[in-house]
Amino acid sequence: MKRLGAIIAGGKATRFGSDKAAAVLNGRPLIEHVADGLREQVDKLIVVGRAWPGMDWVEDTPFADMGPLGGLNAAFQYALQNGFDEILTAGCDVVPVPELPRNMADGRAVYIGGHYLFGVWPVALAPLLDRHLRDHDDLSMRRWITFSGAQAVASSDAFHNLNTPLELAQYAAQQSQISIR
Repeated sequence: MKRLGAIIAGGKATRFGSDKAAAVLNGRPLIEHVADGLREQVDKLIVVGRAWPGMDWVEDTPFADMGPLGGLNAAFQYALQNGFDEILTAGCDVVPVPELPRNMADGRAVYIGGHYLFGVWPVALAPLLDRHLRDHDDLSMRRWITFSGAQAVASSDAFHNLNTPLELAQYAAQQSQISIR
C-alpha cells in the first residue's frame, strides 16, 4: 500500500490574520511541525494549495480558493498520476500529528473524530470528488465526509487546531510547561 502525505495549506487564514503555515512555534514554522509528524507515516509528502521551500507542492484542483476540498482533490489527482493507493491528509495548523497506522483504513475513508482534515482517503474516491466539485458548488468538507462514506475514528492523541495567534501562543505556553516538568 503506497501512501501519499498531503498537507492542506491553501487557506486564507482570515481568523489568524497572517500566514498560518509560516507562524512560528518553538522556533520553526507551524507547517514544518506538521511535515515532521507526517514524514514517517508516508512514502512521499506534498504541500497542497501553496508552495513551501524544500517540499513538492500542487495547486488546489480544479480551482484555487475552494477550501479543503480543493486541496483534497488536488492530492487525489497527484496520487492518481503517481501510483499512490491512499492519501494521509493533515491541515497545516493542527499539531501534533496523530499516528495513523497503514492498516487503519482497510480500504475505507476515515478521519480522526475531532478534526476532519486528519484522514486517510483511498485514491479510488478521486473521480467521485472531482466530479462532485465540477458539478456542484458544495464545498463543505463535512458533507463530503458523509457523501464519501468516511467514518470517524478515535485517536488517543490530543491535538490542537491553531486558528488564531492566541491559540498558537496558548499551545506554545502549554508545550513549554510540559517540557520544563
